[in-house]
Amino acid sequence: MKLPRDLSGEDLVKALAIFGYAVDRQTGSHIRLTTQLQGEHHITIPAHDPLKIGTLNAILR
Repeated sequence: MKLPRDLSGEDLVKALAIFGYAVDRQTGSHIRLTTQLQGEHHITIPAHDPLKIGTLNAILR
């Protein structure tokens, strides 16, 4: 699957909210998301526009 080239950090936060992630906190330009589904899990997303492809790939992995 080809990754989108114009996805911002805020857009990714909105997309991950569908999968049960919620904003836990924000420090500077980094947003930390947390989910309680199937155990606690954290993801840190930079609030950049657009996200670099390698960064997006690592977050999704």
